[in-house]
Amino acid sequence: MSDCCTDFDSVISLKFSFLSILVFPFHLDYHLKKLCLRKVPSSFSLSYVKVKMLALFEQCSMPLARAVRPPRRTRVRPYSTVVAFAPSSTRGNSQVLLGLSENDLQQLALDFGQQSFRGKQLYHLIYKRKLREIQDFIQVPLGFRNDLEEAGWKVGRSPIFRTVTAADGTVKLLLKLEDNRLIETVGIPVEDNKGSVRLTACVSSQVGCPLRCSFCATGKGGFSRNLRRHEIVEQVLAIEEVFKRRVTNVVFMGMGEPMLNLKAVLEAHHCLNKDVQIGQRMMTISTVGVPNTIKKLASHKLQSTLAVSLHAPNQKLRETIVPSAKSYPLEALMRDCKEYFRETSRRVSFEYALLAGINDKVDHAVELAELLHQWGHGYHVNLIPFNPIEGSEYQRPYKKAVQAFANALESSKITVSVRQTRGLDANAACGQLRNEFQKTPLVTDSDNLESQPLIEFQKTPLVTDSDNLESQPLNTNVAVTC
Repeated sequence: MSDCCTDFDSVISLKFSFLSILVFPFHLDYHLKKLCLRKVPSSFSLSYVKVKMLALFEQCSMPLARAVRPPRRTRVRPYSTVVAFAPSSTRGNSQVLLGLSENDLQQLALDFGQQSFRGKQLYHLIYKRKLREIQDFIQVPLGFRNDLEEAGWKVGRSPIFRTVTAADGTVKLLLKLEDNRLIETVGIPVEDNKGSVRLTACVSSQVGCPLRCSFCATGKGGFSRNLRRHEIVEQVLAIEEVFKRRVTNVVFMGMGEPMLNLKAVLEAHHCLNKDVQIGQRMMTISTVGVPNTIKKLASHKLQSTLAVSLHAPNQKLRETIVPSAKSYPLEALMRDCKEYFRETSRRVSFEYALLAGINDKVDHAVELAELLHQWGHGYHVNLIPFNPIEGSEYQRPYKKAVQAFANALESSKITVSVRQTRGLDANAACGQLRNEFQKTPLVTDSDNLESQPLIEFQKTPLVTDSDNLESQPLNTNVAVTC
C-alpha cells in the first residue's frame, strides 16, 4: 500500500504543472476526471486524491506567487524635516545635509532604503571630517551617494573665494554662496596668560544689512537676503579648516542683523551647540534692536549672551547713529532687556561704539550709567573704539578719551571692558565687514568685471567664470573686529 501511495504521489507531481495547480482549486473535479485514473490503485478513493492535490497546491502556491509577482520598487519618501526648511524656488531645489542632526540623517538613510548606521556615517563625515562633496563620502556605498545626488541632495558647503590675514593672526574669509553672492566671516585667535588659544568665529547672518547704522560698513553696502541655516553653520566649519583647530567661541556679530533672521539664527545656534558641539555659553547673539524679537529670543531660554548695540545714552543721539531706533524707542528697548534678564537669568551686554566728538564724552558716560541703573543691575558695557571705514566722517577717539569714558562708568559701579581691536589691517574689525561683491552677483562675462565698480557687489550676486576669480581685484581696505 505504501508503494502505491508513493507511485501515485509521483504521478500527481508529474501530471500537474504550477500553472494548472493555480487553476486547480476552482475546477477540482474536472481535473480529477481528466487525470489518468487507471494508474491509480482501486483502493484509492476520490477524496484521497483531492486531499493529496490540495496539499500539493498549498505547498506550491506561495512560492509561485512570489515568483510571478513583479519586483517591488523602492520608494523614497520625502524627508519631513527638510521639507520644513526647504529653500524657496528662487534659490534652487537642492536639499542640504549640513544642519541636519544625527537622528535626521539616520531617518534620511532609512528613507533611501539604507540601514540607519549609514546616517551616523553621514553625520561623522559632515561634522567631524568636514567633507564638502557627497562623492567624497567613500565610506558610503556608491549607490547611496548617487541616489542622494539624483534626489537633489548636497552637503551645503561653499567654496572659500578669498582669504585675508592680518598681522595679529586674524583671518577674514570670503565665502562664495550658491547664488554667487559673497559673505564675510572672521576667525580671531587669542592666546591667554596660560598659553592656551581661544578661537572665536565672528559669523554673518545676512548678505549685507538693511538697518544702515551710520558707522557700519556693512549697512553702507546695501542688503541682499537672509542667510539659511547651513550658510551660517558652514562659516564656523570653514574657520576650523583654515586654523586646523576647533572654534571655541561664536559671536553673531558679522554682516547683518541676526534678529531680522531669527529663525535661521536659532536653527544655526542649535546645530552649532548640538552637532558642532560648541557650548551655549560660548556663543553671543548681537542686535541693534528689532521690536518684539528680544521677547521671542527670551522665550527660548538660551544660555548664550545677548549683546545689544546701544551706542548712545539717549533717544535723540541714538537716532542719529542708528536710524532704526526711530521705530524702537530706547525706553522700549531697555524694558525688553530687563524682561530678558528676568526670563533667562542671563545678563545683557551693551555694545557701545565710541565715535570721537559724538558720543565719547564723560557726560555721555555718566548719562549712560544713569540709564542702566534705572532699568536694573548686573549690566555689562563693552566699549568699541570706532574702526575707520571708507566714506565715513566719523573718527576713532584717542586712547585717553576711551579710558576716561571707561573710568566714568566704573566709578558709577558699571562693569565695563574695552574691546581689543583685532584684524584692523585686514578690514576684519568690528563695523568693517563689507565686501565689494556683497551687492551685485559675479558676472559670467569676465570681460565686464573690470568695468564694474567693486563697491556695488554687495546687494546683487556675483556671476563669474571660476577660471577668472583669481584675477579679480579685491579691496582689502575694509575691516572686521568682534
